[in-house]
Amino acid sequence: MNLSTIPLFDLLRQRMSWLSARENVISQNVANADTPGYSAQDLKPLDFAGMMRNLTMPQEFSPGLTLTNPRHIAVPAAGNSGFQDMASPDTLANPTGNTVSLEDEMMKVADTQAQYQAAANLYSKAVSLMRTAIGHG
Repeated sequence: MNLSTIPLFDLLRQRMSWLSARENVISQNVANADTPGYSAQDLKPLDFAGMMRNLTMPQEFSPGLTLTNPRHIAVPAAGNSGFQDMASPDTLANPTGNTVSLEDEMMKVADTQAQYQAAANLYSKAVSLMRTAIGHG
């Protein structure tokens, strides 16, 4: 069984991938903290509300999933895997034109790590639930 065909796992994988990409962008910012003229970057946040708005057509979902009640939440099987960089306008430039604030970057690192750990825990719990459901738990 390929877990990436299950919408919950695909969304968690996408979230973890985005968080990993954000960690790379943050590390580039920290590495360039003393580079004159360097502009701090961040990733454009994933649009969860937009993903939920697009959940109206069952034919867009992976085979085997059926909406049996209009109140059920359908989740698309595949989403956007590309992430967009954007300038991080939170900090004013120093005299050399650099906009990296190490304090802000460290707060972003801590937030990103916490979100990644939460997504990994959800993934692990979902796998455990699946194993229990099929009788291998």
